[in-house]
Amino acid sequence: MTITAVLFDVDGTLVDSNFLHVDAWSRAFAEMGSPVDAWRIHRAIGQDSARLLEGLASGKDEQWTSRAKELHSQYYREQSGRLRAFERAADLLRELSSRGIRVVLATSAPEDELEMLMETLDAADAIHATTNADDVATAKPEPGIIEVALQRAGANPSDALFIGDSVWDMMAAARAHVRAAGVLSGGVGPSELLEAGAVSVFDDPADLLARIDGVLSGRRSA
Repeated sequence: MTITAVLFDVDGTLVDSNFLHVDAWSRAFAEMGSPVDAWRIHRAIGQDSARLLEGLASGKDEQWTSRAKELHSQYYREQSGRLRAFERAADLLRELSSRGIRVVLATSAPEDELEMLMETLDAADAIHATTNADDVATAKPEPGIIEVALQRAGANPSDALFIGDSVWDMMAAARAHVRAAGVLSGGVGPSELLEAGAVSVFDDPADLLARIDGVLSGRRSA
């Protein structure tokens, strides 16, 4: 097996942002008069926002959901100074790039959020391409964003590896026929990631980098 491209989710995978999203959604729901327990929000993070809202606040009209999305974005941007890249995340991207592997950030984050995440990562020199919310109508767990990332990497599904932190990431990769590995840095347990389709699970980007040869050779690890 030859890996020519590694596709990365970003939130919770390369950047410690999941719990900022949880807080932003929690504040948005509360302001809209429909408070939601934080643990329920966390379990929905990584999905398309429309699916997240349907799952956590079903039956709301379009005006309500649009306002909730606006509030989430507002509260998330206000906390952007708290964003931080996980330890050795940038080193991981640069190591892959140095080996001739194309690195693609396969995220459905809005373009303004992607810019914040890119600035936080500070590894633009190692990134071949990115995706964002404008690239697909429906995000994870649908496979569209991974399929776009594959196209931008010029890779076939069999030649790529996807790295993510949520069950939605693993499901999307499986639907795109791309092998996936999970990281625990988003707050989801190893058994759930493995059951959702991950072939391997790592603590975080630093752990993945430390075992990169095994990752690229296809050896299973958990």
